[in-house]
Amino acid sequence: MRLPYELQLGWRYTRAGRATRRNGFISFISGVSMLGIALGVAALIIVLSVMNGFQKEVRDRMLGVVSHIEILSRDGQALPDIDAITAAARKNPEVIGAAPFIATQALIARGEDMKGTLVRGIVPKLEPEVTDIATTAQKGTLDKLVPGEFGIVLGGELARSLFVHPGDQVTLVAPGGQVTPAGVVPRLKQFTVVGTFDSGHYEYDSALAMIHAEDAQRVFRLDGPTGIRIKLKDLNEARDVADQMAVTLPGQFLIRDWTRQNKTWFAAVQVEKRMMFIILTLIVAVAAFNLVSTLVMTVTDKRADIAILRTLGSSPRSIMGIFVVQGAMVGVIGTVAGLLLGLGIAYNIDVIVPALEQLFHASFLPKDIYLISKMPSDPQRSDIMPIAIISLVLAFLATLYPSWRASRVNPAEALRYE
Repeated sequence: MRLPYELQLGWRYTRAGRATRRNGFISFISGVSMLGIALGVAALIIVLSVMNGFQKEVRDRMLGVVSHIEILSRDGQALPDIDAITAAARKNPEVIGAAPFIATQALIARGEDMKGTLVRGIVPKLEPEVTDIATTAQKGTLDKLVPGEFGIVLGGELARSLFVHPGDQVTLVAPGGQVTPAGVVPRLKQFTVVGTFDSGHYEYDSALAMIHAEDAQRVFRLDGPTGIRIKLKDLNEARDVADQMAVTLPGQFLIRDWTRQNKTWFAAVQVEKRMMFIILTLIVAVAAFNLVSTLVMTVTDKRADIAILRTLGSSPRSIMGIFVVQGAMVGVIGTVAGLLLGLGIAYNIDVIVPALEQLFHASFLPKDIYLISKMPSDPQRSDIMPIAIISLVLAFLATLYPSWRASRVNPAEALRYE
């Protein structure tokens, strides 16, 4: 099967052009355009993959402390018939874990140091079902939270800021206080630090303290847990499952998922990612539109060839097709090369970055400064496909004007001085 002569000539013009100095320069410009497209596509893939990796790392560390879904009472008081609500929530096929909890704010004092904290009353046996606290804390730490013994587990940063270690005493100051003849006296309770945890997320490591749910009920004068924490098979289904529970659960509750709890942070990440995509796409656009100058010079160089083809019966449409094929070939080769380069680096960045750090004797992400000390990468098809399509479309658009100019060449004028 013979290929159309437009394809054959377009491919010949793409790979040829080194016979003379002028043709060699055209070939060089064409190669630069191809290289620019490849580097632009590779840069887009690498940057977006690294941003996805950072987002995934922070999200996973955050969800090691925050549950996928929380079911809370609207008035902040204990949930009525919590066993029935838990059983109803577990009926959803996406739910793989559920645990009651109490959440409130308080002060923790150690000598003259005092810190505001989020106190969470938990059931130690059920907590591993909904969070990864048990894996980030020292082994057996949660089991030391025995009701009536008033033990407390502190975030690592919070413990360090208070200069406390396991076995030390801290004072928990509950909100509300007691009304006495002398006035309102805050409720104080001594707790023993039984352990610490480090989730890798500073916001929680510096402000979260956990006690047994029964101890929390006594200190904060509650009749029972104020909420239920839910873990799902697929964390990306959290919003849909939360909407389903708002309809199926018996009663009126405040149901929030992890995407709504951290809406501002994720919105900021998405905006930053979108802006980086736009900025780096301009690199691809500049490289793609370099094809305009390449094709214009090629058209000028091939005016005699175009005139001969026209006299042999080629239509303006066929002439235009030849140069569209030439520009499209440059775009396709550059895009494919960029995809291979970008994906190769993105999938091996955990090897490349340490090698560069060792070569330059530098640390790109020092552990004492950054939350994440290793360069993460998470290439996603939803990013890669649009990058490839945009690159090809820009390259195609860049070929239209020079190709149209080629189709308008007058054979008599072109051959006058030949």
